[in-house]
Amino acid sequence: MRLTAALPLWIIICSLGLTQIIGWGTTYYALGALSQDIALSTGWPGWLIFGAFSGALLLSGVISRWAGRLIDRVGGRRVMMTGSLFAAAGLAMIGLFPYPITYVIGWLMLGFAMRFATYDAAFASLTQIVGQGARRAISYLTLFGGLASTVFWPLSHYLALAIGWADTLLVYAALNLLVCFPIHWAVLRAARGEVGTEHVADTSSPRLAGHGRIKAMALFATALALNGLVFSAISAHAVPLFAGLGFRGDEAVFMAALIGPSQVASRLGEIIMGRHLTPMHLGLIAFGLLPVAVGIFAVLGFSWTAAIIFAVLYGASNGLVTIAKGAVPLMLFGTRGYGEVLGVISAPNLILNAAAPLLFSLLLGIVSPQASLLIAGASALASTLFMLWLARLHPQHAE
Repeated sequence: MRLTAALPLWIIICSLGLTQIIGWGTTYYALGALSQDIALSTGWPGWLIFGAFSGALLLSGVISRWAGRLIDRVGGRRVMMTGSLFAAAGLAMIGLFPYPITYVIGWLMLGFAMRFATYDAAFASLTQIVGQGARRAISYLTLFGGLASTVFWPLSHYLALAIGWADTLLVYAALNLLVCFPIHWAVLRAARGEVGTEHVADTSSPRLAGHGRIKAMALFATALALNGLVFSAISAHAVPLFAGLGFRGDEAVFMAALIGPSQVASRLGEIIMGRHLTPMHLGLIAFGLLPVAVGIFAVLGFSWTAAIIFAVLYGASNGLVTIAKGAVPLMLFGTRGYGEVLGVISAPNLILNAAAPLLFSLLLGIVSPQASLLIAGASALASTLFMLWLARLHPQHAE
């Protein structure tokens, strides 16, 4: 790979990949493993424990466009360094001062951290460094991020057993401060924002402008939001959902465990064979796999075999959507203002992600797990149709 800011690109990707594992693992995935320990230790109700997390996701959505614009202006390096500081401060506040008000404030700080230091910021930083050819770099980076839950769910569990949940969060604060912050400082020197991207040649086809640009952004944002609504809802309730469909506890855990490896496998497949696909084709496959997964599950009667197929396709879809989220806007809109474009597109998705677990919980209380899954499948189908609409409006990008 070519040299960028005196560093080989593979070093930048691997280093940034490590920060993505830590960034996702110590924020987004931490509560999944620590929530029961927090509840038992503090006696706090579930609405407080998970409500603060939802508030963090909601805040990430609200600031999404502003954060993207900030990356465009000052560069991904500064923003991602700031994100690491927010992560360290938020985790330290929760760990050192385990009170309801500081717990909520700490999670709101983590809302800034998740927007400043995870995928959207990392994708924009790579684009500032590589330019229009950033799709491959984004694909490689997502391989690392896909390992975050695999690494940090068991790590959080065993650390909590050994030192308690509060001290576990202090360890995580140290990782963000002592590992992620220095890496962002050291390897993202070329992610300098508007001034830093002037040297990057954008020789691809003319970018969308005016009404066509707004419509394309709206269609892709809608597809992403409806798809994310399903992923967030099912991911938060994967084990109880499978249990409600008649699977034993160990079977439900096994089905849920298939999702993570399927994400990584799909991303690896995209790296190996993705050069034969345009970003638009990738998007159609990524979004289309989810309603297919739900449809197969229903047609085969929610059986054991159908559940395995569903879990694998569900994970594969999620893995590919992450890449499409970075690749499709890059193809349609180019590198200029890419950070803000990602911010606009991501905002509805982040906001719905915050509400999805609660909405799906209410749905499960009203209708059966089978009906709930079919309703989720309808949302997944709608997301695919919006992606298909976008592809039909811009057939030149699907060739």
